[in-house]
Amino acid sequence: MKLFEFRAMNTDIQLFAEGHAEEVESGFSQAQAYIEASEKRFTRFSEQSELSALNRSAGSWFEASPELFDVISQAALFHEQTRGLFDPTILNALIRAGYDRTFDEVRSQGAAAALAPVKQSLHRYNDVRLDSLRRRIWLPPDVQVDLGGIAKGWIAEKAAGVLSRCAGSCVVNAGGDAFIIGLPAGEPCWRMTLEDPLDAEKGIAVLKLGPGAVVTSSITRRRWQQGGAARHHLIDPRTQLPAETDWLSVTVIAPHAAQAEVFAKSLLIAGSSMATEIASWAKDIEFIAVDQNKKLWGSQNSLEVLDVRYQ
Repeated sequence: MKLFEFRAMNTDIQLFAEGHAEEVESGFSQAQAYIEASEKRFTRFSEQSELSALNRSAGSWFEASPELFDVISQAALFHEQTRGLFDPTILNALIRAGYDRTFDEVRSQGAAAALAPVKQSLHRYNDVRLDSLRRRIWLPPDVQVDLGGIAKGWIAEKAAGVLSRCAGSCVVNAGGDAFIIGLPAGEPCWRMTLEDPLDAEKGIAVLKLGPGAVVTSSITRRRWQQGGAARHHLIDPRTQLPAETDWLSVTVIAPHAAQAEVFAKSLLIAGSSMATEIASWAKDIEFIAVDQNKKLWGSQNSLEVLDVRYQ
């Protein structure tokens, strides 16, 4: 098994692959190029990105690339499926909470001061219009979207497809958004450590996984102080504030990475009281959550993916 690491999308990227050395190296290069090009398309931190151009066009029709149109379309479906718990129109709330630059910059320079509350938009993501025939997107005039999480999952899955053309089996892990193709030679599954959300150097369990997506969302990874208040990047669309939840992290196993990303965040926002109901809104997903006491919670069949529980 060969490993290649680099940094993109404000996170650490890990590529794992099996195959002939020269082909795998070529696959690593192609997958890295794909991830870096996709980051330039979807980032909200560059005025030159296609996403920024879409946000500037709010109030008029925008002719989108196939890639952006696909992610925006999937986001619309997931917004409906999660009853609004997944809502990409939280960009202004993220900025008010101090996440107005890349997280690397927030971490090194500190968060911006809290902005005065603004009147909440009457529009939500279900007001976004899509013209699939002309591949056009219309945002309401006061709506700005952030695709950070769902785009990261989407990119990881697409990059795994690129890498798989040069490898017998592979994994792309983009900061907790992983997509798996094939199995390691001679092995019945992949084994992946479930990270302790309070100590990134420790594991809390080992998962046994097959092909597909596994995504972890946490409120402990991207945290900062703003005016003496603790903030994190997971915004609850119902309050427009960092989510208050009894869980520290949620890991979702699903057929596709965008779906896993969306439901990991939705389950984490809602917490234990709504977990069973939310999981029932999706097909073919399992989840494992870690609460404040490091107790594991899970869906009905989640024990099937739990290989080892650390003491």
